[in-house]
Amino acid sequence: MTPLVRFEGVGLSYPRGRSGLGLVRDIFRLRRAPPPRALDGVSFTLEPGDRLALVGLNGSGKSTLLRTIAGIYPPLEGTVEVNGSTAALFNIGIGMRMDLTGRKNILLQGMVHGHSLEQMTALSDSIIDFSGLGGVIDDPIFTYSQGMAMRLSFAVATALQPDILLLDEWIGAGDRVFREKAKARLVALLEDARGLVLASHNSHIVRAYCNKALWLDAGRVRESGPVEPVLEAFEAAAETEENAALQRTG
Repeated sequence: MTPLVRFEGVGLSYPRGRSGLGLVRDIFRLRRAPPPRALDGVSFTLEPGDRLALVGLNGSGKSTLLRTIAGIYPPLEGTVEVNGSTAALFNIGIGMRMDLTGRKNILLQGMVHGHSLEQMTALSDSIIDFSGLGGVIDDPIFTYSQGMAMRLSFAVATALQPDILLLDEWIGAGDRVFREKAKARLVALLEDARGLVLASHNSHIVRAYCNKALWLDAGRVRESGPVEPVLEAFEAAAETEENAALQRTG
């Protein structure tokens, strides 16, 4: 069976800008420190039916890995293979033009997500209905509250069913009523999607929706496998590190 996602020895570095005294020092040394590694030798596969949780401390590479799957960050080393359509539900407001109306932003954001103008035109009415913004949909976005803009972005981003759903934390958008609608739509997307990759700090959500886990530590895979043993190992290590930090500062 062809995997939905396959990473083989994937490495990625962030460029590190230097200025001032640091730059002068580098010039005189005729060298620069190697850029920090965001991912280092990461290998895993996402098979059809997998619900994969990415766990790890802040800065461990979870969001970077999601963005590499989505094609936002090209790898410097290794192989990335993605078989199927993706919906990346992070930074879902990207591509929004504040000077354009909500209706025009539906078309614009849809095309940013890789959909055609024809698709988005056909979906516009259902997107507007889901967002609950019909009364202001022809007003410019700069007149919207942050919550209203988020509701519109979420409605656009979840309008089409992907093969692979990519989530950077479980998204809660808008007021309580809309959050319930958003949760129901996400659950429906999960049921229909062939695969999920979820980066989250919420162990309850991870246990509820995922069957596999990959623990990242400083850009490297520390452990992977069924969700429960990986999550237990990560939580134990995180607690040990937290206790050690408290003793150092105590």
